[in-house]
Amino acid sequence: MKLRPALLALAVIGTLSLSACKRDTPAPAATTAPQAQGNETAEQFVARVNEEVRKLSTELNSAQWLSNTYINSDSELIASKANERWLTQLNVWIEQAKQFEGKPMSPDTARALHLLKLWTAMPAPKDPKQLEELTQIATRMEGMYGAGSYCVGEGANKHCSNIGQLSDVLAKSRNYDEQLDAWQGWHSISTPMRKDYTRFAELVNTGAKEMGFADAGEMWRSGYDMPPADMAKESDRLWSQVKPLYEQLHCYARTQLDATYGKDKGEVAGGMLPAHLMGNLWQQDWSNLWDLLAPYKNAGALNVNAALQRMAAADLARELGKPSSGKGSAAERAFMAQRAAELATAKAMTERAQDFYVSLGMPKLPESYWEKSQIIKPLDREVMCHASAWDMNMAGDVRTKMCITPTEEELTTIYHELGHLYYDLAYNKQPPIFQNGAHDGFHEAIGDTIVLAMTPNYMASVGLVDAPAQSKEALLNAQMRMALTKVAFLPFGLMIDRWRWGVFDGSIKPDSYNKAWWALKAQYQGVAPATPRGEEFFDPGAKYHVPANTPYTRYFFANILQFQFYKALCDASGYTGPLYECSFYGNKQAGEKYWAMLSKGASQPWPKTLKELTGTEHMDATALLEYFAPLQDWLKQQNAGQTCGWSAAATNQ
Repeated sequence: MKLRPALLALAVIGTLSLSACKRDTPAPAATTAPQAQGNETAEQFVARVNEEVRKLSTELNSAQWLSNTYINSDSELIASKANERWLTQLNVWIEQAKQFEGKPMSPDTARALHLLKLWTAMPAPKDPKQLEELTQIATRMEGMYGAGSYCVGEGANKHCSNIGQLSDVLAKSRNYDEQLDAWQGWHSISTPMRKDYTRFAELVNTGAKEMGFADAGEMWRSGYDMPPADMAKESDRLWSQVKPLYEQLHCYARTQLDATYGKDKGEVAGGMLPAHLMGNLWQQDWSNLWDLLAPYKNAGALNVNAALQRMAAADLARELGKPSSGKGSAAERAFMAQRAAELATAKAMTERAQDFYVSLGMPKLPESYWEKSQIIKPLDREVMCHASAWDMNMAGDVRTKMCITPTEEELTTIYHELGHLYYDLAYNKQPPIFQNGAHDGFHEAIGDTIVLAMTPNYMASVGLVDAPAQSKEALLNAQMRMALTKVAFLPFGLMIDRWRWGVFDGSIKPDSYNKAWWALKAQYQGVAPATPRGEEFFDPGAKYHVPANTPYTRYFFANILQFQFYKALCDASGYTGPLYECSFYGNKQAGEKYWAMLSKGASQPWPKTLKELTGTEHMDATALLEYFAPLQDWLKQQNAGQTCGWSAAATNQ
């Protein structure tokens, strides 16, 4: 996920948080805001705004960084006030820009004025009191999520579990009741958000309408160099391409869950998958079900987790073997050695990811990255562990915020997050208004394109695994592992914004928030809760991007685009074999072509940028389907005789 100044405020200059993942940019309060200057031309106005943004970007980024890495009431207040100042200033700029409507100007200036209007995912009302209320709610909801935990018992017997611990239960336990308790426990943290979110939606709609949009959802859909209605149609078209593959994966997963838990527990009415059994709190990634869904046990097993655990053990042994200073007890020295080892392992994993980008001819990350990033969980404070990438000053101070542990999932997340940072570094020479992805899906696709190139042969070449076995069974296992992340995610990437668009346009009322949420999960994912989830719950808030107000269709687009990017870079590298075996690691020709695209930022319409890399102006899932063709054929064979699909009408409310 990419973040940039104003995680809560901006979306176009940055890819709002997420992991997922990007923030946006700051400014002074209205009382100090520079006013329109005399006979200023449109070009002069844009130049002035760019200069002011660049000078003022650090304050808001720093406030947001603190609010994520030191979660308390003080940092919450500082972030809220900084966000308030930024949104106030943004409103001033947008109001000033209206004087140039209908006047002649260069295409670049016209594009800059358009992007300025779309700079925030959180359009703020002009009324100062409403704007202040909006920023307070936004900061409060994000802090509530970051500090969320599920507690049972009282007093000395009270035990609390955080998101990481609850996620581990879903990933590793195969006890139905334990998984259900963990899933329900995490979803309890968002119940208090409902009132705040209801008011939040009202306020951002007010801001969007004052800018001339029908609602905040229409504003979000306006950032794609096409009419808002066409953006929704475009996502529907792409979904129609990939839905048959998802349905085959869904059918296979249901069969395996039935075999493990029994049909009475392995599926929910209508043939849907139980939400708490999918190995992930939101059912967006099924890779933790590998033990149940692997096509062939141990065929071509890479076991990256084991390799990372060995790395961690070696780091710990090295730290324990260092000469003792004699200070502190043996237990204290062992504890400090453990912490030093965790940091060393996390840094080594990050360096491994950096190495891929450098192998393509890209620069090393600046020294400030290693000094200022949060890469393991601190012990002395609450922090937001949700992985995110940050461009702090639009001039090279880039950071990641994670709580890295030695797992394959975390390793691939690092590769993803560094993709955001290399995009930042590539377009840092652009004017600030153009310092963003060609559209927000591009930002999320950059690092994931690199993840696709982390083939078994690549992993072996860098010493993470032994040389992989070559067989049909090994290929299908590798394809399944990738599909449990990439294909399983596709409908989830659509449904979150479908829910928010409905909230913003009024078709989903506050008294049916949860009902609508589960209806959409049923429609798109074929997933349902095992127990009733009425309106006493607010399950949307249990997904980070909802309280953090991060648009989500970007991730769906990214999952399509990354395969297009991947194929284009494989072609540029001279590769001619099956797409799924391609790794362009170390290929400078592919790296040069990629960097050229990254350096364009948002300076031109995305279809032109896409065509320069791929040869087409259209997002298209053909490359994704080509990649997974062997798996899709195998799934059809496995599902022969099964009644695939599901009935969304059977949602359990």
